[in-house]
Amino acid sequence: MPARRVLATDEAAELLALVRRIAADELAPRAAEAEADEAFPRDVFRLLGRSGLLGLPYPEEHGGAGLPYEVYLQVLEEIGAVWSSVGVGVSVHALSCFGLAEFGTDEQRAQWLPDMLGGDLLGAYCLSEAHAGSDPAAMRTTARREGDEYVLDGAKAWTTHGGHADFYKVMARTSEDRGGISCFLVPADTPGLVADAPERKMGLTGSATATMRFDGVRIPVERRLGAEGAGLKIALAGLDSGRLGIAAVATGLAQGALDHALTYARERETFGKPIIEHQGLAFVLADMEAKVQSARATVLHAARLKDAGLPFGREASIAKLVATDNAMAVTTDAVQVLGGYGYTRDFPVERYMREAKVMQIFEGTNQIQRMVIARSLDKDAAGAISHS
Repeated sequence: MPARRVLATDEAAELLALVRRIAADELAPRAAEAEADEAFPRDVFRLLGRSGLLGLPYPEEHGGAGLPYEVYLQVLEEIGAVWSSVGVGVSVHALSCFGLAEFGTDEQRAQWLPDMLGGDLLGAYCLSEAHAGSDPAAMRTTARREGDEYVLDGAKAWTTHGGHADFYKVMARTSEDRGGISCFLVPADTPGLVADAPERKMGLTGSATATMRFDGVRIPVERRLGAEGAGLKIALAGLDSGRLGIAAVATGLAQGALDHALTYARERETFGKPIIEHQGLAFVLADMEAKVQSARATVLHAARLKDAGLPFGREASIAKLVATDNAMAVTTDAVQVLGGYGYTRDFPVERYMREAKVMQIFEGTNQIQRMVIARSLDKDAAGAISHS
């Protein structure tokens, strides 16, 4: 077991060994081709579901594994080190299940959650809109109550798995109040729900991202999660966990880039010795390792707070900020280590670099993370002054 890994128990060690085998045998051989072809790997998510990897942090009685978030995030890191599109997809799926698991009724959970956690139903998360990316309270998609149904109209941008998911967790406005937003589970085959053509992206091209359009989409009232008007609370509660998921994938991406750079630096020779023995390159690799380890530490610290039932919102934002900024730096350095080869598609590090960029943007841009952290600091300082 590589010393860099942080494990909670022997059970966790066995789980991560299983994930590494799946990543090496099933994911790694397909990743480059699927990304080049922009092919969505739906079968991979079924495989991960059958292997029990889509419901790790959720209760066993609903088909999950009941494992600590700390362990789940290490699984995401392992997947992200090999195929980031799949790692992001697992994180988004977990976020799509969050509202039902935390705010659904016992009947709702029993009816839908087992298939969602088992991989039979792949989820997507519809929060952002073209004009309201970082300000979800400004959304315009509406859900109008008509008897025992809601009628949804509007559009949701940047939907991961858009057009491929089996269900969509949707936030829609149910009143004119700024916070009058509710949460719904919408089946993919509901009439009036259609996906635009996928976005043409710089990276993560194996992960479909599309705008979802709701044109008179009718769903029964029992598909609302939580009370009417509780949607923004549900969305924001899930985002802290979602940010940790992306931070873990970014850490894995950085680790994968470092692994490739290290292998190349030990094999490539100049002036009669491997380039890792030249101080200029050796120091670059050392800095890359420091960035990966610091990212991992911030992610696991936030996860342990969450597992202990303590507030972790600020720490989730710190982890997302640190891990994704570090991933961008590490992947850029990996390209530099490989020199001209790093700039070609014959090696994966140029893909890793393209994939790292979006991680500084989604699940709340890193500028938003800095705002969240600063506001949290201000709130704590104000509280300390009032009690002094």
